[in-house]
This record gives sequence, structure tokens and C-alpha cells, in this order.
Amino acid sequence: MLTSVIVPFFPVELSLECDRIFVSNAEGPKNGTFSAPQLNIPKGHSRHCIYTFIASEDERVQVTFMSFNLRGTNPECNHEYIDLYTEIEDASMELIRTPFGGRYCGRNRPRNRISMYQTLVIAFYTDEELVTPDAFEGYYEFINASQYVVGTASPDSVCSFTVFSDNKSEGEFRSPTYPGVYPKNLNCHYRFMGKKGQRVRLEFMDFDLVFGGAHCPFDYVKVFDGPTSDDPLIGTHCGQQRNLVIYSSAENVSVQFITLQRTAESENRGFSGFFEFSNRFVNLDFIGKNENDGEHIRGTECDQKILSKKESSGNVYSPNYPFPYLQNTICKYYIYGLQDNQNLERVRLIFEKFEIPNKDTECTDGGFLKIYLQGQEERQALDEFDLNLCGMILPSPVLSEGPRLSMVFSSGPTGASTGKGFKARYKFETDYKVPGTPAPDGTCNFTFLSKNTKRGEFNSPRHPANYPSNTSCVYIFKGEPGTQIKIVFNYFRTKTQHDLGTTGYNEVCEEDWLEIYEIYPNGRESIVGRYCSKSTPGPIVSDKGVHTMKVVLRTDAEGVASGFLATYIFIDPSKKFEECGFNISGQTSGVITSPGFPAKYKDRRQVCHWYIHVKQNAKILLLFTFFRLEGDPLERGCPGAVVRVWKNLSQAPIEMCGMEPSNDTLEIISTNSVLKLTFATAEKAIGAEGFKAVWTEVSKMHDCQQFKCKESSYCIANELKCNREPNCGWTDRSDEENCNYCFLFDVFNFYIFAHCLL
Repeated sequence: MLTSVIVPFFPVELSLECDRIFVSNAEGPKNGTFSAPQLNIPKGHSRHCIYTFIASEDERVQVTFMSFNLRGTNPECNHEYIDLYTEIEDASMELIRTPFGGRYCGRNRPRNRISMYQTLVIAFYTDEELVTPDAFEGYYEFINASQYVVGTASPDSVCSFTVFSDNKSEGEFRSPTYPGVYPKNLNCHYRFMGKKGQRVRLEFMDFDLVFGGAHCPFDYVKVFDGPTSDDPLIGTHCGQQRNLVIYSSAENVSVQFITLQRTAESENRGFSGFFEFSNRFVNLDFIGKNENDGEHIRGTECDQKILSKKESSGNVYSPNYPFPYLQNTICKYYIYGLQDNQNLERVRLIFEKFEIPNKDTECTDGGFLKIYLQGQEERQALDEFDLNLCGMILPSPVLSEGPRLSMVFSSGPTGASTGKGFKARYKFETDYKVPGTPAPDGTCNFTFLSKNTKRGEFNSPRHPANYPSNTSCVYIFKGEPGTQIKIVFNYFRTKTQHDLGTTGYNEVCEEDWLEIYEIYPNGRESIVGRYCSKSTPGPIVSDKGVHTMKVVLRTDAEGVASGFLATYIFIDPSKKFEECGFNISGQTSGVITSPGFPAKYKDRRQVCHWYIHVKQNAKILLLFTFFRLEGDPLERGCPGAVVRVWKNLSQAPIEMCGMEPSNDTLEIISTNSVLKLTFATAEKAIGAEGFKAVWTEVSKMHDCQQFKCKESSYCIANELKCNREPNCGWTDRSDEENCNYCFLFDVFNFYIFAHCLL
């Protein structure tokens, strides 16, 4: 105990009538009040008043300002202020050589201060002519310093200690001046050393540090999973937190408290915590029994994470399995599949053992296992569980709705029944986000059956997100005999790194592409087309008798895009489309038009099939004299309406839409004696004028016995001469020359006059 007062030497001019000293001794008070001095100062002069608080050897000084009303504003504080000094290691030291604790003025009173050692000083400056005691008022107390001593002190630090479980199994620890404002430039260490088989639990009941962002670049507390800062880091903490609880993985843990030597003022109080050594905390042997099993999440009592190694699998257990679990235990499980540009997985969980007794079928009176299938833990929504399991019956398999599955196991409170818990097998499966029945081998193959659903959607993997590269996906649509299948694409985009310079159909599609097939009852496959880039496939309706279709998506190893979204419909034989078209044979020429031409085709679903058959060794010339269909082959394809022409039934057709055919589709000639033409619309079609096409049986022979076209050299029937139709081709009008009329061809707004005989 101090028996005398040490008056320090201050490097400022003192006014002894306003200096005050408060000393703790055996006979004196341990607390009291203080206030500003009563001063009358001549104009143009100023005063410094020093308030010195000196505690005894085993004490600290705590100062609380109850009122504060000084002139001036921060940070200048030109006319009136107080300076605080809380880190005076030796009372005889000059204040200028001690750490400065901050300058304050105005009406915002400083927060509580606790001295780091035995001495605390308040220096009051004013140039006000009249100062009254209500300028500031406060309360001081000499408090016991033992609350800041935890364990064995380190000789080279005022705030570093080592706690051994042999000496103290539990207790409190706190920052050096808590709950007062903590000083700058601190480097404090708290080491907690337990015995083999023990773990350490730390609970921060109050935590208030400067917050500089998620990475805590300024003041921080670091917790290490071992006795030194070289051990694995459990976490770095700053800002304000409540009920922060941390567990060591083994018998030792250490805490490091760092504050920067900065000029910016802050008034945070630090932390107050509780430590406990015990061997009753969960034994972590149940985690990571095998290579692919979980990994303990450092800092938690028994939480674990399981990260996919790409379609990996393993086991997950309740604590202490296969022995009965302990009460008052809560463990969380985070099972995360791959999710990146190339991979997307989901989690399948199959229970092999399950024994969590609970008196209540709602699992509210005892242990339980809550399962989250939608990543609720990412948005802190643990009250939105999908399953709450308990009892003795083995649960059904569980499948996550995304790449994450999480669980919370609670053993129940003291007195609840205990069991052996659970054992489950998890498996990460590739998740393509495609409806339909997936292939059992996990490949990107899906089946759609008419007996399950008559109508639905299908899409590229992960749409509307990008599909993965280097992938092959197959979609099979199987209807009952007699049904037909219609497919309409609502969105389409595949990756094309090189400018195609033309529409994205068939042989130009060499990177990522989609193919569509009709599969006949005998197994023969007929390709409808290959599509890529922005060329949306037109509506597709299978032929009569074809009740199976196949769609194939193929992507290469470079680049990706958002893929496609499409609708499929199984058409019952009793609910046919509005059909049109017919088989044509035994004729040498004819005209084909869209339904209702020249009026707009209707905005309801339609499908027309024309099959043209001519003599053996002859071919069919098809020329469009009018063409107006919605869509744009180069920009967006033909999603609403489409014309398809098969020059050869064993090859992919030509696909057409837009305001006029391209140069290579102005006239089309078959490769043999059969030509097929279809016209199809989707329900979303807006309607247009449609088309008119002229077809002609043609052949090329040296000894043509019929009419021979001058430029194209086609041999056509004599009766086609002067029939007012362009039967010789787009540029050859010889079949309409020297006729006894003037004939005006109106082809795509180009008016062409044939030769006339008047």
C-alpha cells in the first residue's frame, strides 16, 4: 500500500490551486467524484489543471465521466479540452514520455477509462475567463487488478498469460482495460494449456473492437488451434460480436489481441471472455474415419464439412457412433458438392443406421436430425428445415435441391433418451438441372415418357446458366404407339467463337451444336437438323407413325453459352393438329401454298406435310415465288414458324423462315425422285402471309422428247409451256416465252416480264 503521495513533474505550467491528486490507501476512500475547478482567469490567459489518480499496488483506476460540456469542437479543441493518460507505467515519468490517450472537447463525454497500471491522469486546459465545476463531472474508483491477471504472467508483457488446466479448470479472462477503452499498440497473448484428452472452450460474452472490414486489417483477436501463433488459425475477429464461442481441437488453444499504433481515435472496450478445460466435450474421432469422409471445422465443438472430390462418396456419423451419443450436444454437417463453370453436383444421402429416440413424433422432446436441402445455411435460415427426423425407423433416401446439403444433429437436453445415433452414406452426383428421368449411371441422358406426363419443358444443363464444356447430353422422348411428338424451342444459343457468316444449320455447325432425330418403330433414325449459334430450331412435329424422338447436345472443350429451353408435347391420336398437306404423285408440276394463302396463316398450331413423287430417274425442282414467315435465320432462327425441305429423305432438311429465302434456297432440286416439304407453327406464332412454291418434275437428257429449258437444260413436260408458272427455274423463263399473253412474274417484289406475243 502507498503511504505517501508522489507528485509527478509535468512539462506544462501548473496552476497549483486547481491541481488535484486522488490516492488509494488503507484508510482512504476507494471511490469518489471529481469535477472541473472553479476558475476566474484574466482575459488573454489560460490555465492547465492536472488531476492525478494513483491506485495501490494491486489496484487499477477506473474513471467515468457523468457530464461533459467543454467549449470547442473535435478535432481542433482550441480553447478548452481534457487530455487523458491511462498508460503511465511510472508515476514519476513526464507525461510527454507516456502514451497519449486522447483529447476531448465539446459535449460528447469520453467513454470509461481504466488505467493499464496504477496511475491515471486527466489534464484540463482552458482559456475561458470563468470556469464552473459543471464543465465536467465524473466518478472514479480504485478497482481490484487481479481480474486482469489470468494464469502465469509473461515477464516481457503486461497483458500476456499462460493458463494451465492443472491450476485452474475454468475462469474469466479479459482485455487489459476492459470495460474501459483499450489502448493502442497492444500485443497480448493468452495461452490455455490443457491435459491430454481435454479440449478448451472459449466464450466471449462481450466483444467490441474497431471494425475495419471482414479481413480485420486494424485491431483484431486471433485464435489459434494450439499453444502458439504458429499453430493453425481458427479465426480472426473484430468489430462487435456477442456470444462468440470457440472450441479447440485438442488440449491447447491460444488467443492473440493486437491493436495498431494509429492516430485515428476509437473508443472500443475490448473483450470479456470465459474459458473452460474439459474432457466431456465431443470426441472428434467420429469425423473423417475414411479418406473421403468429413473434416472438422476448426473452432466448433463437433461441426464438420465434407467437400466433393468430384462424384466422390463416403460415410457420415453422429457423435460417438456406434456408441450412444452424449446429451447436450449439437453438431452441424455441411456437405458441399462442386459448383463452378464446369461442374454442378447434388448430394444423395442414404441412411444405413438410425436410432434417435424421441417421445414426440414431432421430434420436439429429445434428440433430432434436421436436414436442409436448399442451402438455407447460406442465408442464415436454419429455422426453415426441410426434414426433421427422429425415432427408430430408417428414413428414406434424401436428395438435395442444389449443390449443398446441411444437417443439424441435437442429442437433446439432460434427461432425454439417448441412442446410437445414425450412420449414412453420401454420394455426390452430377446435377444437370434437367427435368425428366436421369440415366442411372449419372451421365447426361434423360428420358421423357408420355405415360408420365403429356407436356413439359426440357433444357440444356443448368439453363439459364451456361452449360459445361466437353459434354454430350441425350434427351429421349417416348410416346405410346399412335402418338406424335411436337417440340418447340423458346430459347436457343450455343457457343460460336468463329463468325459463321451464314445461318447456323447442319454442316456449318462444328463447335457446340444440337441435333434432332425422328426414330421410327423399326429403329431407323432420321435427322431433322443440326443447329448452332443463334439459329433457333423451328417447331418440329414427328411424322405419323413416329412416336419417339431424340435430341442431342454436344459441346466442345472451348467456351460455353446459355444453351436452350424447349417445350415438348405428346399428341394423343384423338387430339390431332389442324393438319394440311398431302401425297402427290402422277403429276408433272404443281403449286403448294401455306394454309389460307394469300391471307396470313393462323396463330394456332398447325403442321403440313407434302410428299412429292415423280418418275424414276427424274428429280423435283422447287421454286418459291412468294415467302413471308416470321423469324430471322441469321439473328434468332425460326422459333414461331418454319418451312423444311428434304432434298433427300435420308439427310437433314433445309430450314427456312424470314422475309425471303436465301440465295441457296431460292430454288431447290431434289437428289432423287422424292421431295418432302413441311410447314409447322407453334402456339406462339404471330402469323404472316406464308408462302407459295412451284414444283416441277425435271430431268437432264441429251435426247429430250419434251420441252427443253434454254438455260437450265431441264427437260420438262410439254404441257407446262405457257402455263404461267416458272417451271424452268429462277433465271430461266424460256417455258413462258412466245406465249399469247404478257405474263408478269411477281417474285419477292421483283417484277419480271416474260416475252409476249400480242
